[in-house]
Amino acid sequence: MTLRIYNTLTRKKDEFIPLEEGKVTMYCCGITAYDLSHIGHTRAAVVFDVIYRYLQYRGFEVTYVRNYTDIDDKIISRANKEGVSCEEVAEKYIREYEKDMELLRMEKPTVTPRATAHIREMISLIEKLFARGYAYTSGGDVFYSVSKFREYGKLSGKNLEELQSGARVDVDERKANPLDFVLWKASKPGEPAWDSPWGKGRPGWHIECSAMSQKYLGESFDIHGGGQDLIFPHHENEIAQSEGATGQPFARYWIHNGFVNINQEKMSKSLGNFLSNREILSHYHPEVVRIFLLSNHYRSPVDFSDQNLQEAKSHLERFYALLKDLQDLQKDCTDSASMNEQEQEVRKVISELPDRFQEAMDDDFNTAAALGYLNFCLRTVNGWLNQVKKEERKQIPLSIVDQAINTFSKIGQVLGLFLEDPDHYFDQQKKGKLGSLDIAEAEIARLIKERNQARREKNWAKADEIRNLLLTKSIILEDTPQGTIWKVK
Repeated sequence: MTLRIYNTLTRKKDEFIPLEEGKVTMYCCGITAYDLSHIGHTRAAVVFDVIYRYLQYRGFEVTYVRNYTDIDDKIISRANKEGVSCEEVAEKYIREYEKDMELLRMEKPTVTPRATAHIREMISLIEKLFARGYAYTSGGDVFYSVSKFREYGKLSGKNLEELQSGARVDVDERKANPLDFVLWKASKPGEPAWDSPWGKGRPGWHIECSAMSQKYLGESFDIHGGGQDLIFPHHENEIAQSEGATGQPFARYWIHNGFVNINQEKMSKSLGNFLSNREILSHYHPEVVRIFLLSNHYRSPVDFSDQNLQEAKSHLERFYALLKDLQDLQKDCTDSASMNEQEQEVRKVISELPDRFQEAMDDDFNTAAALGYLNFCLRTVNGWLNQVKKEERKQIPLSIVDQAINTFSKIGQVLGLFLEDPDHYFDQQKKGKLGSLDIAEAEIARLIKERNQARREKNWAKADEIRNLLLTKSIILEDTPQGTIWKVK
């Protein structure tokens, strides 16, 4: 099977052929460290975390770089507001971001460079732009001359003449062209500054990513990624300054994830619907957030709502419930070589899952389709197990059980799902919720026992009464072939 990636640069799915066989170089724009990270950051992080994992799953040696912007107007503003240094602000929010990433089961990138540690590389890149006629000084700042780069707009598809006549660009009399962007900013009183050939100052935002990506991945590399909001002007400007300085193609495949809406409205601080990861993770298990995001294709917008998160939670719990059932079976069933017709069909579905998974992921990392195949396998295995009588469960072939567990585990590793022991997962879910309920776990167990007795006596009215009573306490009952289980609503 061939991996094909939707390339923003070509506006079509391209066959993925890395610069060096067997190796992949990938850069993803990270956060500006001035506040707690939010669900928009999380979507980008999850998307590229899964791409990173999948490329490794496919046998590639991957160098993955995700930067931190630790000097910026927003950081300076936050530092002034709090009466601390920019370094303290950046360090604080980088630590908080890394806590969130650890909670969300993210693999650590190969390198996580910080902008302020790469000032020398940025100055060197700007000097190359001067040498090639792309940079000029004005009012103490250094600007990039957009009109000199004939391919400007090739990533975003924007027309240079239309941009120049449009009202989206702020008027700045220091610029030769309204579209020209800053490469180096002259220092202002009280702001951090570094020595440069153009006087004390600090880098512009765009030059940071060009310098850091080229240092760790080379002048040309395979994949550059980020959110759709970065296509213009950030990524467009990265291409212009990188290719202007080197004369070489910059990134070959550009991958951009879609936006996150909150209850069908664009997420925005001004609208008051801005959700930090910390808020979300106080209510939802990290894998619930992951499975919610991965249930949508990465290029599509997603609507973040409690209803959608609850659906994702139920989705995840079905997988963990099956894994728990399978692990319990491992202790009891036999290593039988013979299989009946239904068992052979179940084994066939499990055996085909890795190929179906790769088929979906090779089609532009289609995690939504991949989860669809996982769900089909889950329903098939559950349907089979539910038909097996309790006294016959020991006769289930151990090889099928082992194969199902191993297959789910390997695919889960790629998606960052099913990483906990099922018993631990359900115990944590109960402990996390019971503290806020007005009913003890022992009382829940007593009422379930009483309801089971009522059902045996066919006293359906009493059984329903107990179910409804528990429901008022936010406890949901599920009757399974293995007995009645409960969970918090």
